[in-house]
Amino acid sequence: MQSGIRASEELHRSFNELLSSPSQRGLLVGIRDERLVPLETIPSTSADFSSDLSAVVSRLKDDNATYVILRRYSDVPDGLVAVTYVPDIANVRQKTLYASTRLSMVKELGTERFRETLFATTKEELTAEGFHLHDKHGELKAPLTQEEQGLEDIKEAEATASRGTAARSSHVSSGVMFPITNEALRALKDMEAGGYNLVQLMIDVRKEQIELAATSQTEAAQLATAISEDEPRYSFFRYQHDFHGQAESPVIFIYTCPSGSKVKERMLYASSRAGVIATASSEAGLTVGKRLEASSPSEITETTIHDELHPHREEKAAFSRPKRPGKR
Repeated sequence: MQSGIRASEELHRSFNELLSSPSQRGLLVGIRDERLVPLETIPSTSADFSSDLSAVVSRLKDDNATYVILRRYSDVPDGLVAVTYVPDIANVRQKTLYASTRLSMVKELGTERFRETLFATTKEELTAEGFHLHDKHGELKAPLTQEEQGLEDIKEAEATASRGTAARSSHVSSGVMFPITNEALRALKDMEAGGYNLVQLMIDVRKEQIELAATSQTEAAQLATAISEDEPRYSFFRYQHDFHGQAESPVIFIYTCPSGSKVKERMLYASSRAGVIATASSEAGLTVGKRLEASSPSEITETTIHDELHPHREEKAAFSRPKRPGKR
């Protein structure tokens, strides 16, 4: 799906200035009044691409989506990279609008100008270390058409099902992938079979693989103490409860990342969570009914889970129509 939003004349002028001016490293682009418009130019203070990335990150906001066009490769016709930055806490309409317009922006400015298109949800992904990880795990690709992107998304979701190797790979849209150990995969399968109701996974940053952290039988009220407070975790929790007299047991995916976590950890966990969920579905048969995120496990309470699954709905009083005047 594309939004139909077009590039403004101002954007075309700013883009041409970026192409012709070595003193500019990049350009921030936004959507205003149903048009793509330039927001701010990013100066180049060094010939080294990585050295200028701090200036890029400092201009991004934690809750606002933005397109970032960067000159990464010098003296080549396709030296640009187009980044769609959509933070997790941006509002739903903004997420949808920017996601559905990103391919149109590249097409309008000239597909032949862009060697890479990236999708980021955290600022850390646009640091020097973030680009290093992208280069390490993903091959450079030309921007995709809408149809190609749709096929690519399907392949990413189904890729784990086609692998029969000792370590399945967890995929995300940026091309980053980490193997998940057989021990972790067995734990997820055992959970589906009813062996226990909480499985915690972790990323071994040094080995760059997803491993089993812990399994347990835990009450919802005890999650805060069962999940690690010091390290990020992916937790799959089967919440058994009654709702309006009906027994329910959905699987809740809980991503916790303490504020004191290292930058690399935060980036890796944020980039890999979608792939972990896809692997749990395709390889272990787990269907995630709800996704929760928190900085601390203490934020995950039984009340929080229940309210997320069954949000309160205000019941409006029925309108009482006045009786028509007439004969008795």
